[in-house]
Amino acid sequence: MKALFLPLGLLLSACASPAPEFFGATRTEINRDGRQYVVMQKAERVEVIRLGYAARGEHQAIRATMIDLIPEVTGCTLREATLHGDSGEMRGSLNCPA
Repeated sequence: MKALFLPLGLLLSACASPAPEFFGATRTEINRDGRQYVVMQKAERVEVIRLGYAARGEHQAIRATMIDLIPEVTGCTLREATLHGDSGEMRGSLNCPA
């Protein structure tokens, strides 16, 4: 039974659909530490999506990587108190230079 879900999970994880508030956002795909991420920025809001499977025990490091990608990709500072989500998808607000 588990073997049936793995291909479906891989198929679903291969496409990253943004939350409705990010329709029309700037999309950046980036690889880091062998994983693929999508960073969506629209004005001073950001969404980061991890593509692919993550094994137990990897989630804390993945979340840290996702947070590190935000200023690198957007050029803005994350307002950490606004960040919510997990190692699969997270959203937050930004402070961007004028």
